Amino acid sequence: MRSLDLDAVRAFVLVADLGSFTRAADTVGATQSGISLRLKRLEDRLGARLFERTPRLVRLTVEGEAFLPRARGLLAAQDDAIAAVSARPRRLVLGISDHVAGPELPGLLARVAGQGPGLALEVRLGLSHELLDEFDGGSLDAVIVRRDTGRRDGEVLFRDDFGWYAATGWHHRPGDPLPLVTQAARCGMRAIALRVLDTAGIACAEAFIGGGSAAVAAATMAGLGVSPLARRTAPPGTVDVGPRLGLPVLAASDVMLHSRLSDARLSGALRGLAAAFRLPVAA
Repeated sequence: MRSLDLDAVRAFVLVADLGSFTRAADTVGATQSGISLRLKRLEDRLGARLFERTPRLVRLTVEGEAFLPRARGLLAAQDDAIAAVSARPRRLVLGISDHVAGPELPGLLARVAGQGPGLALEVRLGLSHELLDEFDGGSLDAVIVRRDTGRRDGEVLFRDDFGWYAATGWHHRPGDPLPLVTQAARCGMRAIALRVLDTAGIACAEAFIGGGSAAVAAATMAGLGVSPLARRTAPPGTVDVGPRLGLPVLAASDVMLHSRLSDARLSGALRGLAAAFRLPVAA
């Protein structure tokens, strides 16, 4: 009997995890047609159809559901075998903007950690401009940050829309300055929010200044005021009150990937994380 093509098996797992042939192709640096061909050969080899495909949906068949845990086992066994004789452990030092990370970060990082044994992952959260400085200085292998208007390098991962978020049931007393919940003065989003409110002639007062996105999320959920947040990272229990209060529209922001990796395995792990970031956040 012929053995299974492990590249095709890996492509199958990627499509199953990402729900998209296109995203799977982006992850491994292949074309969509190349991924489709690998899957067709795997299906022919197994004698079973693994996916149901429509223009809007990619879904595992019953046979695909049964094969998925076994496919993961095959790939894990291969990774174990490679790690057993690998002379050099691999380390990926990654910076992620605190504003970009959001509540989905644990699941996103699991995709990198799932690349197999022998991969050490170090993640630093911080403000975008500070992480870019560390990247330029050589202390970070890659960063996922908001676009710096002065730079032309990097790869666009996705575009974030912003709104003015407050706790459900929070109300602004007419005539009072708008209470703002923001990060520290170095935060670019804080500067943008203050600028657009000033341009619109809306008086505001800083009600809370946090040292990170977790503190800002907690203060917003506690009803301390309004925070300019990306829709994808807005904490549960908050709503966009911008339209109701007549607040100015906040411009969308590109999230960028900057990388200097040359190691194929580390690059593959990073591509997997980038592809996961492109997935829509579950409602």
